[in-house]
Amino acid sequence: MSLPEIVSREEWRAAREALLAKEKAATRARDALNAERRRLPMVQIDKEYVFEGGDGKVSLLDLFEGRHQLVVYHFMFAPEWDAGCRSCSAFLDQIGHLAHLRARGTSFAAVSRAPYTKILPFKARMGWTLPWYSSYVCDFNLDFDVTLDVEGELVERPGLSCFLRDRDRVFHTYSTYERGLDGLGSTTSLLDLTALGRQEEWEEPKGRATALGAPAGSERIRYHDEYEE
Repeated sequence: MSLPEIVSREEWRAAREALLAKEKAATRARDALNAERRRLPMVQIDKEYVFEGGDGKVSLLDLFEGRHQLVVYHFMFAPEWDAGCRSCSAFLDQIGHLAHLRARGTSFAAVSRAPYTKILPFKARMGWTLPWYSSYVCDFNLDFDVTLDVEGELVERPGLSCFLRDRDRVFHTYSTYERGLDGLGSTTSLLDLTALGRQEEWEEPKGRATALGAPAGSERIRYHDEYEE
């Protein structure tokens, strides 16, 4: 079993202060990276996309709900699946009250390739109230690289895309996929601060994933109504 070394409070404080210097450097580097991200150029979206939601068929512009910005979470839910992705479900469980985003002129919505008739009962099961739309009848997922054509087979991957609106013109400003989502969820962010981490096999130091009987990370992710106490 691999656990942290046991030391005195003074030794711990010295080690913590050494790490703090690196954390502050990482924070400054992250601030600089965020500023560089905000300087990215943007692409005007000229293609017409049609989504289906609770109010019927809507456009990408409609997803803004009149606000200046839109954040879309590309939720993995293929048309042939009976339920959405467990990891994506864990991510959406962490989305808080949207009023804080909306107060800053930003809307949030999930988009999946599954038909809305499949999304609606799963959304009700999960107890989510956030906007969720189907892109079943358009190429949105393919165009934004979250549904990939791999040797003739369509493969889903998670992602997040940001859009900016100038009157009726819509621009794509940013997208990130898979591990790029790591720092966006509160669960992974909080676990990164703990001694056992995310309990993933790839993490260093080795041996923490199963220490103290801990579950093995993403392989054990369940829908929130399937966990045992």
